Amino acid sequence: MGTTAIAGGLWATDAAADPPLHSVPLDHIGIQLYTVRNIMATDPQGTLNALGAVGYATVGVSGLYGHTPERFRAMMDTAGVRAVLTHTSWDAMNADVQRELEIARILGVRYVVVPSLPGSLRTVAGYTHAAAKFQEWGIRCRGAGMKFLFHNHDVDFAKVDGKVLFDVLAERTDARFVNFELDLYWIIKPGYDPVAYFERHPGRFPAFHVKDMAANGSFEDLGYGTIDFPRIFARYAQSGVREYVVEHDTPRDALLTARRGQEYLATVTF
Repeated sequence: MGTTAIAGGLWATDAAADPPLHSVPLDHIGIQLYTVRNIMATDPQGTLNALGAVGYATVGVSGLYGHTPERFRAMMDTAGVRAVLTHTSWDAMNADVQRELEIARILGVRYVVVPSLPGSLRTVAGYTHAAAKFQEWGIRCRGAGMKFLFHNHDVDFAKVDGKVLFDVLAERTDARFVNFELDLYWIIKPGYDPVAYFERHPGRFPAFHVKDMAANGSFEDLGYGTIDFPRIFARYAQSGVREYVVEHDTPRDALLTARRGQEYLATVTF
C-alpha cells in the first residue's frame, strides 16, 4: 500500500494506490444440496431451515427427495432460500425436456443444469453429439425464460484423439444458448487452469461450484484447502460468474461444511 509524507514527518496511507477489493454478493452465495444429501433424505425441511439460518441465500437442487416440485418449492420458501439452479440428467432431458423444464419452472430456478454425461459418450463424436443436444435444450430453456448449463467433472478434460473433450462442448455450442457451471475442483484436479478458460471463452461461466482441494488431492471444506479462489474470483467480469455455489462431495459433518463454506464466501476478498 502506498504512503504519502505529511507535515511533522508522519505518514498517511494513500488508499488510491491500491485497487479496491471486491467480495462475493451475499445474495449470490449458495450451496449444492448434494453436499447435505444424507440429512436432506431424513429431514429436508430442517436441513433447508438450517442452511437459511447459516446465511445461504440460494441452493442448487439435487433431486426432490420424494416430494413434488410444488412441495419442495414450499419447503424452500419456508426456509427463506431460493433455488438458483437444478441438476437434472442427460437421460431425463432426452426422455422429456418439457417435463424437466416444468419442474424447473415450479422450483423457480434460473439455470437448468446437466451435471454429467454417460461414459458411452466419452469420445469426440460422443461429445459432438452432446453439444448438438445441448444446443437444442438451450434453445428450449431460453424459450421458457431459463438458461442451460453443463457441469464438468475431471473426465470432461480427458484428451481423446488429441482433443480435450470439454473443448468440444465449448467450441460447438452457441453462448446464447449453452454455458457452463464450472466445478473449480474438477477442472483443477486434472491440471487445467480456470483462468485460461475464462480467457478463451469469456462470459460463459455464470455459475461456479466452489469446491476446495486438500493437500493430498481429496475434497476439503471451503477455505481449508489449497485452491487459490481469490485469483479465480478476481476474474469475475471475464468469467461472467453470477452464482457461487458451495459443494463438497464427501463431508464428514455436512452442516459444519456448509457453515464453513458460507463464512468463507461471505468474507473472502479479491
